[in-house]
Amino acid sequence: MQDIEPYFKWRDYYIAEEDVHSPFYRRNYNEFAYDKHVYNYFIHPQWDDIGSETLYIKILFVDYEKSYAIIECIGEWNDAITNDIMLLKHEVLEPLIAEGITKLLVIGENVLIFHAGGDDYYAELAEEVESGFVAFINFPDHVAREFSMERINTYVFFYHEISWRNRRPIQVLKEVEEKLFLT
Repeated sequence: MQDIEPYFKWRDYYIAEEDVHSPFYRRNYNEFAYDKHVYNYFIHPQWDDIGSETLYIKILFVDYEKSYAIIECIGEWNDAITNDIMLLKHEVLEPLIAEGITKLLVIGENVLIFHAGGDDYYAELAEEVESGFVAFINFPDHVAREFSMERINTYVFFYHEISWRNRRPIQVLKEVEEKLFLT
């Protein structure tokens, strides 16, 4: 897992630690020490800690004019024990929503497993971005099924096979919006 870096090719467009509105503004990273881990597996030092023992994120892109953010996740999403949705919502999503972000794209291809713990925070999040949406992109099938079994898909849209790495952020948003408005 230490070799899985947050996607870095959009750093020409956006860097969270340089954005005064970002919850990670002025964050410094130690490139020489692997101090973050999911269980006994170290992860790349560029991932951002949100207070969870098992879930880390990276804000890849934010466009305040177009009101959207793209966030990548790695690890185990555990709402049962550590209430990761609460941590993600309070530490990252609420500060972005306060700055006018209403379209949240969360990439989860590196999320290994999901443990449910209720849907209250998902319902709150859906209300807070009422004029927008929350889209979970490319979560592994077994993880997406676990979210669906808990009816989280009532509040969050799931999209698979979105080719995002070879595109610009606005193209990813447009594809998700096209899929959203077709359903």
